[in-house]
Amino acid sequence: MARGDQPPQVRTLKITLAYDGTRFVGWQRQAAGDSVQGLIEAALARFEGAPVTVHGAGRTDAGVHALGQVASAVVTCAHGTGVLARGLNGQLPRDVRVLSVTDAPAGFHARFSARSKTYRYLLRNGAIGVPFERALVWHVGAPLDLERMNTAAGALAGTHDFSAFQSEGSGTATTTRTLRRSEVRVLPPPPHGLHGPEAGILIAYEVDGDGFLRHMVRAVVGTLVEVGRGRRSPDTMVALTAGAPRAQAGPTAPPHGLYLVRVDYA
Repeated sequence: MARGDQPPQVRTLKITLAYDGTRFVGWQRQAAGDSVQGLIEAALARFEGAPVTVHGAGRTDAGVHALGQVASAVVTCAHGTGVLARGLNGQLPRDVRVLSVTDAPAGFHARFSARSKTYRYLLRNGAIGVPFERALVWHVGAPLDLERMNTAAGALAGTHDFSAFQSEGSGTATTTRTLRRSEVRVLPPPPHGLHGPEAGILIAYEVDGDGFLRHMVRAVVGTLVEVGRGRRSPDTMVALTAGAPRAQAGPTAPPHGLYLVRVDYA
């Protein structure tokens, strides 16, 4: 450093982004295949002039989508946040879009500073699946009882042991989580959707809480579908939230219906 030169100023960026997770190995960088984290790091490194580590609020799995993923990175580049947002989008593929870049307080971490997350799972319930939704919505052809499903979903609200909805081998320190909202509702048909009784209805399971176990939302949805089909009673949810083994809950729903909607911070 030449005499009189100032050392580069360290700053923390908060990056909010959306992506179609269909072709990615997930958020997290892997030994092979494209990851969202890897793409953001490579694009941001062009501004930094050095490798950058980007941390995500949620490690979405392969095929899972995001409407409001949040990432953080510590950098020294002096570019304005607007310039960074436009520049990142100029380098990223079109199935990943940066929604905003802001300067965050020192010590901000996208994952560890998060207060809560909101997820949504989309199901198409009808005789015929919509072709435009094949990578975005889980098609369930058998009739579903929404009232039974919503009753079962409501039983998950509160602080419980969700080990019955965690994939085996996750190694989490605690399986207790607090859900503030857990509900099933019908969404209006999208403009590209098929219309008529054969196309059925678009159903959303929405949940927000202080944290989620690996595959937790997808396991909950698989169990709710069993409730909706009459294969189990809504009352079984109470026993499942008391530390029941994974085998007692329903199957894990496919990844392509799941969306990370929003991450909230204090």
